[in-house]
Amino acid sequence: MKVAVLYGGTSKEREVSLSTGKGMIQALEQLDHDVMAIDFDPNQMEQLWKQLMQVDLVLIGLHGKQGEDGTVQGMLELMGVPYVGSGVLASSLAMDKSKAKQVFAMHDIPVARSQSFHYKESREDMIHSIKATFTKPFVIKPNQEGSTLGLTIVESDEQIADAVQMAFTHDSDIIVEDYVSGRELTVSVLGNKGDEQALPIIEIVPKSKYYDYESKYAEGGSEHIVPAEISEELTETIQHYANQAHRALGCETYSRVDFILSEVHGPVILEVNTLPGMTPTSLYPDAAGAVGISYTEMVQLFIDLSLEKYS
Repeated sequence: MKVAVLYGGTSKEREVSLSTGKGMIQALEQLDHDVMAIDFDPNQMEQLWKQLMQVDLVLIGLHGKQGEDGTVQGMLELMGVPYVGSGVLASSLAMDKSKAKQVFAMHDIPVARSQSFHYKESREDMIHSIKATFTKPFVIKPNQEGSTLGLTIVESDEQIADAVQMAFTHDSDIIVEDYVSGRELTVSVLGNKGDEQALPIIEIVPKSKYYDYESKYAEGGSEHIVPAEISEELTETIQHYANQAHRALGCETYSRVDFILSEVHGPVILEVNTLPGMTPTSLYPDAAGAVGISYTEMVQLFIDLSLEKYS
């Protein structure tokens, strides 16, 4: 098949996307597909349009805004070009943390208490409301951003103003939520609608105090324990929540669902990633590997599932 890989892009997660794209391109070449590698630039739409009209299928290796948020998916649907992964609505909902949390709560999936703010609101009122509502430590982060970019774990009142300012440099809306301490867990979900399955749960043990950007992407930044060393009953519960979250947002083909396992609250969902990282240190390929699916086989499986969906 002639398969395009959209990667790179213009978001603040460009470097991660370049690594994801590289992995996808190498896998497709090993599978003998005819690969068109496209470093996505929304300012070159005419050229992009001509390139994409030549391909049978698109793999999206983009992360962050203008890639993971439904915009590229909408462009491909307007063009009538088949692509791998979730559609416009699911991508947009998953990227909007505030809206996603509302959907999770509607489906009885445990979430951390949170409050959203818009940049046009009074900063003074905002900070007063945060102080009155949340007990330290708590989290301030952009509403639509990934890879912990713009996120602050607030441990003193003096941090609040700077944390709010930093979050607003990434997005026009921010979200403040209770900090839930516990074990970092993630569940990869695979399959077409009605036939999704949760892969083995991975526990992430960061080398630093928090699971930050460096812990996620630097070699040796964290240890992945797969399968996570938790009870069978708890495993089934968390995998059920992951499948439920994937379906509630309307995700397709694959996603990765992140949780905190709190000693007090049990599993608490953090977010759903519709385009999880596919770098050499990424979690989704690790989960696939745990059930005997190599990186290359995983990419072909994504293609097969997508062709089944479009047939």
